[in-house]
Amino acid sequence: ASDLGVWAAADQSNGTAGSIYYPLEFTNLSSHTCYLYGFPGVSAVTLAGQQLGAAASWDHASPPAIVNVAPGGTAHAMLQYVVVQVSPQCRPAAAGELRIYPPDQRSATHAFWDLQSCTAASPVYLSVGVIQPGPGTRNSA
Repeated sequence: ASDLGVWAAADQSNGTAGSIYYPLEFTNLSSHTCYLYGFPGVSAVTLAGQQLGAAASWDHASPPAIVNVAPGGTAHAMLQYVVVQVSPQCRPAAAGELRIYPPDQRSATHAFWDLQSCTAASPVYLSVGVIQPGPGTRNSA
């Protein structure tokens, strides 16, 4: 995790009825190629590190595959955020960050996240897909 820069590309979101999709970008900051396989672990936390609600579920719509990330290269996973205001069971609160565990890692990195987050364990309001090659942003070069 220390060799990856991770952020939510908030300006690249796409929405559908009650959900917004954000690319989570994983940039290799090291001088060697790394590989990622599978799903990242994602949860919303307060700035004090307290988890809000359940961790993101995994969206199995696409099968995992090994993604090689060259030095300076980027891979991504799509994060679905269900707008918490539409769920009366949620008890929304402000989050400060996403805690993100790259696949098969035990240490996390953090990304800025200032959206309302669900404080209840149910319903699960975040879902994340598998790591995919390349940036998930529309405006990338």
